[in-house]
Amino acid sequence: MKKTLLVMVLLFVATITFAQEEEKKEEAPKEGWTRAGNISFLFNQSAFNAEWLGGGTSNIAGNLSISYDFNYRKGDITWDNKILADYGLTKLKDQEFTRKTNDRFEFNSLVGKQIKESLWYYSFFLNFRTQFAPGYVFGEEPILDQVTGDVIGTRETREETTHIFSPAYLQAGPGMLWKKSDNLKVNIAPATARLIFVDGDFTDVGNSQAAITAFNDAGGYFGVEANETTRFEFGAALNVYAKFEIMKNVSVENILNLYANYLEDPQNVDVDYTANVVMTINKYLSTNLTFQAIYDDNAIGAFQIREVFGLGVNYGF
Repeated sequence: MKKTLLVMVLLFVATITFAQEEEKKEEAPKEGWTRAGNISFLFNQSAFNAEWLGGGTSNIAGNLSISYDFNYRKGDITWDNKILADYGLTKLKDQEFTRKTNDRFEFNSLVGKQIKESLWYYSFFLNFRTQFAPGYVFGEEPILDQVTGDVIGTRETREETTHIFSPAYLQAGPGMLWKKSDNLKVNIAPATARLIFVDGDFTDVGNSQAAITAFNDAGGYFGVEANETTRFEFGAALNVYAKFEIMKNVSVENILNLYANYLEDPQNVDVDYTANVVMTINKYLSTNLTFQAIYDDNAIGAFQIREVFGLGVNYGF
């Protein structure tokens, strides 16, 4: 965990340094609406015939990503909105079930009122995130001979553990925004409310006190207690966004979200860091790298790491 945090801090410090240099070249922001978006599709495929001796499993995979920004500026008012959506699937030969490689929907909104002519703003932010499709834990079960009862093989099994709006996170709160431009900003919100929503099917353990106690002692379901569907938290949030070009046709986008819950274990800070690196080949082709690290002890007491790399077909709008 310490090594992961150190890498994230070093990446973030480098980001701020490069971004500040990059911002010196930008012109004054225009008033009114500015809109920009990008759709990227990554495709991977491998195939091996029966005589291939080097090992390997035939597979096919695809990943679709959408990023859309719509920002508004008028006088001393600024309003930034961003939608992020990712979904990916992979299918391995001889595997019964297709598996997800990526699944996210996130909406961010940040409004600010400038303090005199400084880079500081009074602000209010909203963040919502969930997923599109069910998530599963996969396993195996034995296949028994109906006559002898002997084990003659195994079959793949899966158990649903998550789905759309289960979990879903909603954060909102007032704060202070430091904004150099649309590509470099830091929002500090010391009074942030957070709601976690889940499907009651995942928390229903009946009326047994022993079952309720065991479920809650294990941390509940994403922090939501037995027979409940929501969890309320109140704490502090720090949100940072920095995007820059490290060289021609190579851009890096960094998104860092931190949250500490005053009401329970405030020392356990939730971390969500995403780095998107786009190396443009031409107008429609690019090499894309996405790295995401999440730490949320309500979900699991360890870092969740996601990395996607591949040749992408892009469309900007």
